[in-house]
Amino acid sequence: MMNQFRTFLLLALLTGFILWIGQMLGGRQGLLLALFLAAAMNIGSYWFSDKIVLSMYRAQPVDAASAPELYQVVATLAKRAHLPVPRIYLINQDTPNAFATGRNPQNAVVAVTSGLIRIMEPEEIKGVLAHELAHVKNRDILIGSIAATMAGAVMFLASMARWSMFFGGSNDDDEGGLGIIGLLIMSILAPMAAMVIQMAISRAREYQADATGAAIAGNGDGLAGALEKLASYNHRNQMQAQPSTAHLFIVNPLSGAGLMNLFSTHPPIAQRVARLRGVPPHLVGEAAKPAPRNQAQEASRFWDRLNR
Repeated sequence: MMNQFRTFLLLALLTGFILWIGQMLGGRQGLLLALFLAAAMNIGSYWFSDKIVLSMYRAQPVDAASAPELYQVVATLAKRAHLPVPRIYLINQDTPNAFATGRNPQNAVVAVTSGLIRIMEPEEIKGVLAHELAHVKNRDILIGSIAATMAGAVMFLASMARWSMFFGGSNDDDEGGLGIIGLLIMSILAPMAAMVIQMAISRAREYQADATGAAIAGNGDGLAGALEKLASYNHRNQMQAQPSTAHLFIVNPLSGAGLMNLFSTHPPIAQRVARLRGVPPHLVGEAAKPAPRNQAQEASRFWDRLNR
């Protein structure tokens, strides 16, 4: 019931933003156009948001034949979580990251980058996939997918406002259109407003997904180590990502990108890692690194357990 309310509230807020931008851009005619766009986006984001997001990143489907090890990990974790095995997609990007999308557990998708498979240890991959399945189990995926689609529409309209300034802007007339100054202000504030909405639905759910993911995986060590690596790699080699979909990923793919970092849709990595390792909040800055591990032996044991 709570997730249904959150979905309804999200749709209402983003629809309101779209209508407001339409009104500011073109007065009554702009409002009618925005109303049509909002209706189309509401319907489309519910039924096709997963396809829209996957197409943005040119994600390709994989299965038990083309990626047997990855499929086996997902299938094992899905069984532990009492979930149907989701469809699995691979994004051809070197920066490690992952997200889940879809409208319900029966239509869920888990997408990972090729960099994540190449860079992470098996236990870390397991932790990341458990986190994404936690989003499926907690029914976060519909909310996140709708936010991505609708925020994209808001940013598109804001971009139209900027372009309209080059062609004379909108007259301050009885229809309610904005002048050139109003268009400039709106083109800056609208994307920020969309990101604030994304933040409101994303930060709390990431903590919850971390906790649920650790339970699915059996412990939080793999996920904690993965988060540290993900933060480091995404900071050094920023992923090619759309701002409207940043909240979907396990870590913000746009971290460190100037103003975008002020509106981060994710809680601080240090706080997430501390929670997973049971470190008290006031000791987060002093959290000790985990003891060195024999990575080869650990990887061998991991795959042996899966193959039993």
